Amino acid sequence: MTAAPDLAAPRRLALAQPAAAGAWLAELPELVARRARAWELTVERVAAPGGRTSMTVLVRRADGTPAALKLCAPGASAALEAAALARWDGRGAVRALEAAPEDGALLLERLHGETSLRSLPETKAMLEAVSALHRLWVPPGAGHPFPTVAERTAGLAADGADLPEGAGPLIAEALAARAELLAGPPEEVLLHGDFRQGAVLAADTGRAPWLAVGPDPLVGERAYDLARLARDRLHDLIASAGAPAITRRRMTKLAASVEADPERLRGWTLFRAVESGIRAHGEGRRTDAEALLEFATWL
Repeated sequence: MTAAPDLAAPRRLALAQPAAAGAWLAELPELVARRARAWELTVERVAAPGGRTSMTVLVRRADGTPAALKLCAPGASAALEAAALARWDGRGAVRALEAAPEDGALLLERLHGETSLRSLPETKAMLEAVSALHRLWVPPGAGHPFPTVAERTAGLAADGADLPEGAGPLIAEALAARAELLAGPPEEVLLHGDFRQGAVLAADTGRAPWLAVGPDPLVGERAYDLARLARDRLHDLIASAGAPAITRRRMTKLAASVEADPERLRGWTLFRAVESGIRAHGEGRRTDAEALLEFATWL
């Protein structure tokens, strides 16, 4: 073993579950060593920066092929991620080469982790992002293990015990939007779940120049995935003159690019921004919380 784990990587988990995070962090060196032995890997170095709920180690397989060993923290489902990557089988996403969900471990194709769509100009980045999403939106398959959007979004009311000042009306609006959006027959498409420009990395696999990573997969309608993308580069948006108008134009273009209902996109964008804002507030990330809740008021 030539590299030590970046113990600061899983920030969100450490805040939400300090005991579990501490135990996982302490076990990381042995986890890496165990997977390296089982999969005949040579460890090169820890990828930096680390993920919010995972650590990635750059490795080489026995035949010299470069790969990336991803170790998911408790609470981040390696089994669901592996199932989604298997379903996509390289179409629009990184390919899983091995999986050991019992260790929270995935062996992935190595992409260019330092280069995401955020390195491109905004217009080009959005075009490439939508192109990647089109490839990811496939039927989930019979007997799939993925939760639904309804199940994934059920926790906002419970998360709101410690509310930012003045957030009550926004939360009520977000919950009303969710109820209306879920009232009709559900669409069943496999979604990335955490799709944003930073989750699409440069690739030289020969399949596509950009591939998605880090899914938090679920089943539902396309507008749910677009809703996270709609607020990308949020701090740049906030610093822009006329940010609300820019945001509304962006959403109109996104909806048109996939023939989605603009009102459904607005509803899910509102809900997801408020949900993320309340979570950020609860984790002590007050600046992020304020930015997300301000964004929600523009919609």
